[in-house]
Amino acid sequence: MRVRCIHAEGWAYPAPGEQRCRTCGTVRFTDYGALRPPGPAARAHPETAGRGQGGPRRSNAHRERAP
Repeated sequence: MRVRCIHAEGWAYPAPGEQRCRTCGTVRFTDYGALRPPGPAARAHPETAGRGQGGPRRSNAHRERAP
């Protein structure tokens, strides 16, 4: 569902860290941070990258364009 509201009526503040559009009811959260597991980040391995993803993506350049 796509909402075409520009939130012109402003934002209500029903709870700490939460804002709600007065027109369409869209909620946005303002007091949060990214969650990360403890410890260092996993290393990327180029030789194994993309496995299980269905292989490399092909472009559609080989297809003819319709007039």
